[in-house]
Amino acid sequence: MNTLDSLLDEVRACRACANVLPLGPRPVVQISATPRILIANQAPGTKVHESGIPFSDASGDRLREWMEASANQFYDESKIAILPMGLCYPGRQPGGGDAPSRPECAPLWRGRLLAHKPDLRLTLLVGTHAQTDVLGPGKMTERVMSFRDYLPTIFPLPHPSWRSRHWAAKNPWFDADVLPLLRHAVQDALA
Repeated sequence: MNTLDSLLDEVRACRACANVLPLGPRPVVQISATPRILIANQAPGTKVHESGIPFSDASGDRLREWMEASANQFYDESKIAILPMGLCYPGRQPGGGDAPSRPECAPLWRGRLLAHKPDLRLTLLVGTHAQTDVLGPGKMTERVMSFRDYLPTIFPLPHPSWRSRHWAAKNPWFDADVLPLLRHAVQDALA
């Protein structure tokens, strides 16, 4: 088995999808051998592609707010791993919104990277694509509403993009019921 450092070198050098990525390859991942929490999301957006730092955008601000995690906690790779389904920005889809992550990415890297994480306590499945990849087909709202069914190891969440503000307004139970228990689960996992 590769060491995690050598595997990360391979990940950063990946060019498997170079010919179809509109901004070219720039894998973005945060991982070490010791995190307690894994954030599984779809793929980096354009701002994250530019910075090379996961969730370095408004979605990240909102996710950290949901978790009640400071930037220092969130970006401490010894505590929190961030491993999207696709490691590079996939482009836009017709009609708006980011395209789904490239189908080649997760099979190439996800299992190999997760093999280095023996002490994960909690996985946050952020958005429909991450939930589908891990849990199979299903509706995001129903999964988030039934989050207790997946505890203590998995916590499904909507994607924290600006669109989720509209979704949360239609689903006030999210702020009232889900977020307090998310914050508790995050603190327990980090303890």
